[in-house]
Amino acid sequence: MLAKATLAIVLSAASLPALAAQCEATIESNDAMQYNLKEMVVDKSCKQFTVHLKHVGKMAKVAMGHNWVLTKEADKQGVATDGMGAGLAQDYVKAGDARVIAHTKVIGGGESDSVTLDVSKLTPGEAYAYFCSFPGHWAMMKGTLKLSD
Repeated sequence: MLAKATLAIVLSAASLPALAAQCEATIESNDAMQYNLKEMVVDKSCKQFTVHLKHVGKMAKVAMGHNWVLTKEADKQGVATDGMGAGLAQDYVKAGDARVIAHTKVIGGGESDSVTLDVSKLTPGEAYAYFCSFPGHWAMMKGTLKLSD
């Protein structure tokens, strides 16, 4: 009897909507220069938001490396262009670039990396873009990040 009651409580709790905000996301990249997500939504109640990048391909980072870079939409092209000159050793992100809100390191096939950002630095209504700054990738490997209302 107690087992049935416990099971009923567990099943009831599992069917309730989640009250806790989702303060992290996992995004995958592959050898075809693609992300599996085109949009991420950050709950404004989150203090921090963590992005986990996984490279599900097989190619090495020198040939088909990927990272995840977050900027304002208006800064995307400039950050990507400046990042090319920074090189692989700097993860194709110009050192000290204040336009970069957050970024992971460049990873190759089978690798992963994570980055956590302070949600208070995001402005409601602002257009944010994420992209891979590996040379030639940012035009295809991109998406939008939004702060929820």
